[in-house]
Amino acid sequence: MDYTDLQEKMEKTINVYSEKLSEVRAGRANPAILNKIKIDYYGTPTPINQVAGVSVPEARLIVIQPWDISVLKEIEKAILASDIGINPNNDGKVIRLAFPELNEERRKELVKDIKKMAEESKVAIRSIRREGIEQAKVEQKEGNITEDELKQAETEIQKMTDKKVEEIDQILANKEKEIMSV
Repeated sequence: MDYTDLQEKMEKTINVYSEKLSEVRAGRANPAILNKIKIDYYGTPTPINQVAGVSVPEARLIVIQPWDISVLKEIEKAILASDIGINPNNDGKVIRLAFPELNEERRKELVKDIKKMAEESKVAIRSIRREGIEQAKVEQKEGNITEDELKQAETEIQKMTDKKVEEIDQILANKEKEIMSV
């Protein structure tokens, strides 16, 4: 039985989880929080990093320097309209996003949020496992694989699932450590 499809689906789930985590504000300036923000650039929704240079000169500061100064106001409006919770500081040439220090209560809240995201990802992984096992049972009913091969497939799929859940736990632990130590 071929497990590459299941493997790819599980990998995609983990990638989506990692992407979501990169957008979580952990007190440090992370340009990834701008990934979802788009501006209207001559009638086309365009990501900020395609119309401006985004840099992190200090741990708690992101500087956005548009290549075309005329989009400065658009970028500022888009950041204000987004839900990142940071007010942009526009000096006419660049926009600065200063990240405030996280208090203990906010850190605990963030950890709770990322744990919830981790659990959702684990549920998705387990759902993929269930699909794989059901597919193997169908194969066995149709006579394509034997009972022993079915047991082998179930064991293999379970091992894959355990490995991916462990990977999610590791990513979660790293992010939790990052949030609590900032």
